[in-house]
Amino acid sequence: MTKKDLQNDTAYPVSIAPMMDHTDRHFRYFLRQITRRTLLYTEMKTSGAVLFGDREKILGFSEVEKPLVLQIGGDNPEELAEASRIAEDMGYDGVNLNVGCPSDRVQQGRFGACLMAHPELVARAVEAMLKAVSIPVTVKHRIGIDGMEEYHHLHRFVKIVSEAGCRHFIVHARIAILKGLNPRENRTIPPLRYEDVYRLKEDFPHLIIEVNGGIRSLEEVHTHLQHVDGVMIGRAAYENPYLFSEVDRMFYGSSHLPPSRREIIEAMIPYIEKWLAKGIYPNRITRHMLGLFAHRPGAKAWKRYLSEHAHKPGTTADILLKAMDFVPNAILDERGLITTPQSHVRKENIESHSP
Repeated sequence: MTKKDLQNDTAYPVSIAPMMDHTDRHFRYFLRQITRRTLLYTEMKTSGAVLFGDREKILGFSEVEKPLVLQIGGDNPEELAEASRIAEDMGYDGVNLNVGCPSDRVQQGRFGACLMAHPELVARAVEAMLKAVSIPVTVKHRIGIDGMEEYHHLHRFVKIVSEAGCRHFIVHARIAILKGLNPRENRTIPPLRYEDVYRLKEDFPHLIIEVNGGIRSLEEVHTHLQHVDGVMIGRAAYENPYLFSEVDRMFYGSSHLPPSRREIIEAMIPYIEKWLAKGIYPNRITRHMLGLFAHRPGAKAWKRYLSEHAHKPGTTADILLKAMDFVPNAILDERGLITTPQSHVRKENIESHSP
């Protein structure tokens, strides 16, 4: 797919949300052993970190991670424009402006969800970013914030920002309660209002509207795609990454068989060895693999062994082979989803660290 495909409302029907402390380069590499077509995002990086930090450490990625979008947080149009230039120069396929994070720390920097109260500023930022790059610029936001919970506020926000040139909006279908709830609570307590996101698509049919929030199964993805252009999955992608083994076939028309979990693990061994040579402990990578056997026999033993041993000095990539011994061969060699995760959905919809 080309960069222009990011603006195509059929190009990326499924994406994985930016999640702080989760969607680092190691998790993204791991995901690419499961799905080659799903659009991936980085963790949020502030414009200041992009401009003044160690770029390779903060922004580095491998080609296999693409297509890949950098999510940026900030409120200064000039800084955001320059950060976007850097992202394009480094080879990112798009940049996404964070207007959804509800944390106090983010609000103190005057970016994230609090910017929904300032659509004109967001519009200026988007306009500056679009002028600076040729790659797509998208916006991720909530359906509202404290005191601005009604749909007409959401409509006004999207109208103003789209008039500045943004054509792709990723909408977390919960309001962000900036006073009284922490980020974790903001991912679960405000009720989901998917109908508001669907209504946006009806009101702005020329825009790409993508829904995010509480989505746990591929059945739900199918349902949402009857109303919007794309679906972003957060926490479920981390808790049950093998869910994405079927995405390439179901949503991207791939003819390839899904990889088995054994093949995925074996592909990660040389990757871990490479990073061990750079001085990192295996747990920096294996922590992202704990959910590989979610809802299957051997899942608890796999997770327990890696959790108890991957952080120890002297541990090698062979820890994956040892952990595999706790999983039945039949499970290791399964291809694709045998049972739907839908039956395992908890009553509360737990969404990602994504804003």
